[in-house]
Amino acid sequence: MRTYPVRKPVTRTYSTGSSTSPAAQVEREYQNLSKTYKPETAAVLTDLLNDSPNSITTSFMIENKSRCNIVLTISGNNYFKKIPIGAGKNGVVMVPKNQTYNLSGMVCDAVYQKTKLITGPSRITLSN
Repeated sequence: MRTYPVRKPVTRTYSTGSSTSPAAQVEREYQNLSKTYKPETAAVLTDLLNDSPNSITTSFMIENKSRCNIVLTISGNNYFKKIPIGAGKNGVVMVPKNQTYNLSGMVCDAVYQKTKLITGPSRITLSN
């Protein structure tokens, strides 16, 4: 009589991918940036109240009406910044005037990309 080895079932753990989804990656980046990001609130308020035509910079406000935290990337000629903006919050930044900027980020599970010429105080609203 032959005896055969007893085979035990192999248990494997498979990742559902939720921790590497784009939304999860944005949330991790948001949490990391939020720890070190310095808002430019005072400079933006000064710009909005004074609106000096001789200033080389201007304010740019991003209103996040989505239910998700976002990280908006603003890039232009010799300018690059990532801004963490909480769900239902506003983000503000000073940018050089009279330049075209590429704006990009994830709004919940949707990709946001836009090119915008900023010549003076500007504002965009993002929602899902």
